[in-house]
Amino acid sequence: MEKYKKEFTAADSVPDYSDLRFWAAHPSKKDPSDSIPKPLLLEPRDSLADVFFIHPTSLTSKAVAGKVWNASLANDTLNAKTDYTSILYQASIFNGNCRVFAPRYRQAHIYSFYSFDQPQSQAALELAYADVKKAFLYYLEKHNNNRPIIIASHSQGTYHAGRLLKEFFENKPLSDKLVCAYIIGLGVPLNYFSVMEPCRAPNETNCFVTWRTFRKGYLPDYVQKEEGKTWSVNPLIWTLSDSAVSRKENKGAVLFKFNKPYKRTNGAKNHNGVLWINRPRFFYSIFLRTKNYHAGDMNLFYYSIRKNVRDRIEAYQKSHLIQSN
Repeated sequence: MEKYKKEFTAADSVPDYSDLRFWAAHPSKKDPSDSIPKPLLLEPRDSLADVFFIHPTSLTSKAVAGKVWNASLANDTLNAKTDYTSILYQASIFNGNCRVFAPRYRQAHIYSFYSFDQPQSQAALELAYADVKKAFLYYLEKHNNNRPIIIASHSQGTYHAGRLLKEFFENKPLSDKLVCAYIIGLGVPLNYFSVMEPCRAPNETNCFVTWRTFRKGYLPDYVQKEEGKTWSVNPLIWTLSDSAVSRKENKGAVLFKFNKPYKRTNGAKNHNGVLWINRPRFFYSIFLRTKNYHAGDMNLFYYSIRKNVRDRIEAYQKSHLIQSN
């Protein structure tokens, strides 16, 4: 049974995952990942699988860039920022059919990705991954109990999720427990995995989905340098097809107001290793100037992902029932 102290202290510099304070989301405590958008409150729910969710970067202060390389786990302000952004708006996607586990970890400062080749950046990312790995090992030992697993992540979280999948799932017995990996918001090169494949159908299991969202017609310089050599799965149809999908197929986004669904905000089309969308349609969206929708990678497809999680778990259950007979 996990212990739970309310306050962090300066001594809490290294995570102890037997302590619930070091989990941003955990089935044994109430947290923002338990939240359900009001229109979905009456939908059937279960917890047939577990999701291990690795949150994106919330350590973004320019004032400490190049000075503070990793987050302090005792930073209550930063923890709250994480909880009420990615845990509320991203991890909650999975609570319709999963128990949600999301560790706090000494995330690397976002500057680490802009100075990737510097020794300090690599050390910061190594420390962050060590925490994620430690949390996952604790989860496996204390909580998994042979249950199906979903790995989910965004941005920096996907950097660590990729390593986790290689170390624990690819060519490993644990791969049989993998429903799907939703590794979003960071490019996954075509040759990143040696065996694991991208999902090519909405109910395929033991595979991964990934995408990065940009305005139609826009490819930033770093994407152009990739020459299309990254995977992109369209989250409206869950295939690698480059066919354009109408916004009518987008059943709901969760954006600024958690309890207000935004329906048919945008369509989607795979293009050259990324996901292109039209400018999302919602009140005041005409003033939306950005062409990089990184912050909305998951939120723009909230309802679609939520349904797909259910579909893949059902497919996983059916396939393993057949195998056991």
